[in-house]
Amino acid sequence: MSQSVVSHAEQFKKSFREEAREILAELESALLALNDDRGNAEVVGGIFRGLHTIKGSGAMFGFERIAAFTHDLETAFDTVRSGRTEVTPELIDLSLAALDQIKTLLHEDASDADPADTAAGASILERVRRLAGIEKEPEAAPKTAPVDGGAALHRGPVRNWRIRFAPGPDLMRCGANPSLLLRELRGLGSLSVKASLDAVPSLGELDPERCYVAWEMLLAADTDRDTIRDVFIFVEDACQLSIEPAGDPALAAAETAPLCQADVAARALQEKRVASPGRRSYDKPDNASSLRVPAAKLDQFVDLVGELVTVQARLSELAARRDDSEVVAVSEEVERLTAALRESSMNIRMMPVRGTFEKFRRLVHDLARDLNKNVELTIEGADTELDKTVIEQLGDPLMHLIRNSMDHGIEPADLRLASGKPPAATIHLSARHSGASVLVAVEDDGRGIDSEAVRRRAVERGLIATDARLTEREIYALLFQPGFSTAQQVTDVSGRGVGMDVVRQRVESLRGAVEVASRPGQGTSVTLRLPLTMAIIDGLLVAVGDACFVLPMASTLECIELTREDIARANGKHIANLRGELVPYIRLREHFRMPSSPPEIEQIMLVETSEGRFGFVVDQVLGNCQTVIKSLGRFYRQVQIASGATILGNGAVALILDPDRVVQEAVRTGRQGDLRPLGAHSERPENNNAFQSPSGQRQRRPERRREFANQ
Repeated sequence: MSQSVVSHAEQFKKSFREEAREILAELESALLALNDDRGNAEVVGGIFRGLHTIKGSGAMFGFERIAAFTHDLETAFDTVRSGRTEVTPELIDLSLAALDQIKTLLHEDASDADPADTAAGASILERVRRLAGIEKEPEAAPKTAPVDGGAALHRGPVRNWRIRFAPGPDLMRCGANPSLLLRELRGLGSLSVKASLDAVPSLGELDPERCYVAWEMLLAADTDRDTIRDVFIFVEDACQLSIEPAGDPALAAAETAPLCQADVAARALQEKRVASPGRRSYDKPDNASSLRVPAAKLDQFVDLVGELVTVQARLSELAARRDDSEVVAVSEEVERLTAALRESSMNIRMMPVRGTFEKFRRLVHDLARDLNKNVELTIEGADTELDKTVIEQLGDPLMHLIRNSMDHGIEPADLRLASGKPPAATIHLSARHSGASVLVAVEDDGRGIDSEAVRRRAVERGLIATDARLTEREIYALLFQPGFSTAQQVTDVSGRGVGMDVVRQRVESLRGAVEVASRPGQGTSVTLRLPLTMAIIDGLLVAVGDACFVLPMASTLECIELTREDIARANGKHIANLRGELVPYIRLREHFRMPSSPPEIEQIMLVETSEGRFGFVVDQVLGNCQTVIKSLGRFYRQVQIASGATILGNGAVALILDPDRVVQEAVRTGRQGDLRPLGAHSERPENNNAFQSPSGQRQRRPERRREFANQ
């Protein structure tokens, strides 16, 4: 077999695996929904069709073990459809275990079968057959749909469908067998087939690895268009397919009556003698509504857009230095187009969190069974979109939070009843936009956090002094210390003190923050504040001496002046007066130990952090910038105060500061004196279009500053 044929086959097998994983995820959600509504015939039908698709397509692409394994599970849900088998918790659990087994089979080749997995799969199927009353079929039984015309699948009024199926030139090169597709269709109902040989070339031009035959079919079945299309789901992009309601059944059946062998042979010989240069082409037209693109190609595209943003910034700076109206006009046009391209590339990377959220229905179901608790997972804001890089890193933090809620937060049913709560607990998973961030929250209606227990445990571990006075916020922050846990014993679910530490590390690696709120006896809420994107952000460029830094626009509130008189009035303390409020500030020159002298009038950039509102003192505010985030590399992986770097228009490198990390380091080292942040939930200034000097005189904000404050 040629190398091109092998590559085509592997490409389509990869496509099958990807599509099969999506179908398995949908099946898992459908099974959990069926567990809550066991009489829902529509859900049962959807599960049956999904299993049928995986079985048939698996056989077509050479995944015989998957097809054979799925066969009995599909038959079991056929008995559920017919009313012969009831939906029970045991059937749901067995079906979920069977889906896990199919996922395992997707990851391995036939030669890599693990005997333990094979034995586990056989045990699952045996229990499924026993539960559904299915007799074990002999080994020689067909692994695809029954060939009895599909009468057993009929459950309602029969409809007639006209199907035209023409394989593309590469369909057989991928290892697909079109005859198996026809067999799958026959499994849906009564099928009449007519082969079209119009595209068969002369013998000298015949390619033995290409399918030239097309089929016109009439299907009589109690099914809909989507179910028929599911038969072709893995080859639809490599074929020409049309599915339309048929007219008069008798006339249509006569038109599509199967050709006899003599007719087929005669037509084939005729076509081979006279090669028609204008023969029909059955290549798939380019009219798909969506296109599957490998993630690596998308990342490469966004990287190129990022490089274009950097070049555009250099062009803008060059145009500003030259007195040439044509260069300025071109620069402005390039800037406009670059901004539009950047926006489009960011939108392409955005994905809804629904897929990530739905995965946790299975986790809650399994943990509720293991912990003997009755817990319902509710979801809100599943259509909220995040950068795909953020979504990929979101799974582990949410898993740890949900496991903690299930084990520590949710009480047993008897304790809930004793405290006046319903026996069924609720975990609420939500997402919503908040400015340039997305807030993802995990809330439960359990017992809440015992702050005194957290404090006692912290004293036992030597994290705080016995007489330490901590706010509730500071006590909750102890939960994120490595190895910290209030559990009296270690279980399979939690208690080792690694969950919340993982949450904090993963969220902070995404330039996010974690907020905890709890009310004893009523529940706990943990909110993850995450950035919308990880590739290109809007930033504010500031200068300290000869160095430039970028502050994320999303966390920047406003700018106020800091004069020598203001410093003297505060007796040297790092505090500024903002409309009657005392705002602590950090002098970046001192914090980074830069030897240059400050100007007479400095600028305080007020930023919002998880520790509250702080000011960063800089020499000058240079303006807005589109910032392409570059990794600092492994050599600087210990530098926590910067979330990355960017290349400026003049070719210089500027660090992108992480305001939360800068504040945390300044508080920890005590390098800035007495830093006391305002409350983390303090209100922002009512009028962002005005600023006030520490002396108290209210002034109008310069036009440039008003621009970044209003974005």
